[in-house]
Amino acid sequence: MQWNTKQTNELFMAILQLKTTDEARRFFRDLLTEDELIEFGNRWLAARLLAKGVSYTKIQDRTRLSSTTIARVSKWLNKGMDGYKLMIARLSHHTKPL
Repeated sequence: MQWNTKQTNELFMAILQLKTTDEARRFFRDLLTEDELIEFGNRWLAARLLAKGVSYTKIQDRTRLSSTTIARVSKWLNKGMDGYKLMIARLSHHTKPL
């Protein structure tokens, strides 16, 4: 299944129009289920922890993600399109220590 479609590009354009954390929270809560939001939040945390060299076991304990999901996040962190790396670098001075 192709993921890079007109519909996903329109979604990305909508995301780019969000101006505040509150707007993002409201939009994503309407778009996603609570479980999906939690899952994506945990994947984002896993990516940041992996970038800091934290072990899979510690990430699994903290996020409750499966080792398979953590491995997938690691794969995309290290051999993906550099989206995780871009956002980790961009937000590194805005976020609290993990």
